[in-house]
Amino acid sequence: MIKIKGLTKYYGNLAALMNLTLTIEPGDIFGFIGPNGAGKTTTMRILATLLTPTSGKASIDGHDVTRQGKHVRRLVGYMPDFMGVYDDLKVFEYLEFFAAAFGIERKKRKAVVEGVLELTDLKVKETATVDSLSRGMQQRLQLARVLVHDPKVLILDEPASGLDPRASIEIRELLRELKNMGKTIMISSHILSELEELCDHVGIIERGRLVFSGTMSEIRNQLGVHGKLRVEIRGDADRAVELLAALPTVEAVQGFEDHISVALHDCERAPAQVARTPVQADLDRRASIPAPLRLADAFLPLTQRIGHLCG
Repeated sequence: MIKIKGLTKYYGNLAALMNLTLTIEPGDIFGFIGPNGAGKTTTMRILATLLTPTSGKASIDGHDVTRQGKHVRRLVGYMPDFMGVYDDLKVFEYLEFFAAAFGIERKKRKAVVEGVLELTDLKVKETATVDSLSRGMQQRLQLARVLVHDPKVLILDEPASGLDPRASIEIRELLRELKNMGKTIMISSHILSELEELCDHVGIIERGRLVFSGTMSEIRNQLGVHGKLRVEIRGDADRAVELLAALPTVEAVQGFEDHISVALHDCERAPAQVARTPVQADLDRRASIPAPLRLADAFLPLTQRIGHLCG
């Protein structure tokens, strides 16, 4: 649904994107991850036809974003990280305005607006003014806005930014519902745990370069890490860290105040070795608890590789 090849963007002498290439399949939720200034928003603005790339190509459903912008804008619903709203408008007036802007016929607008209000659970707020809405409700309103023309593709830049935990969960559930409706969704976020639960694939970008694109399973293969153990030791934890780090099936060991985190190369042999090693050294091992490799665990090692290459 989304194809990017060799995408490069300069702002003067500053390279915001460098030879970015990735593909997002129809119906996928794709998580775009990276620190501030990594190139996420630049990429999304190019896909939304708001920026022109310096070089390279991008297309949505076969339409070139540079040469066929009018077609692309019909296919895409773009939600920036912060969107100015018309504070003195009521919610339904706000959505009717954008429905008109997208050329939806007057006789169809009411039904369209009511449909997106129901979908985003904003029906009870339709007569409220926009400036009276909470941050979470305003984010829902922005999602309703990008849905009025029923786009195939949603490009969402930090949709959970500034939301409280309950509002974040509600937005996440809404995105799952949109996926079930067949939407292809590209979403950027700094909340790695939420993206891991939500996304089919992730892309990690650093300094304008794509570090990784794929599934969590593919991340594990690339890092050579296939799982983790939480090991609880009573006594000489420093000695336990030293012993565990020496095991050939262990990738990395990190000591914390109440446990040791052990990243594993081999999930078949390693757990038994990790459990056995402290005991053989007369250390009191209280527990070894499996813990899957999380997206946050992979983020730093992958981005550090680009840092070393660019340093």
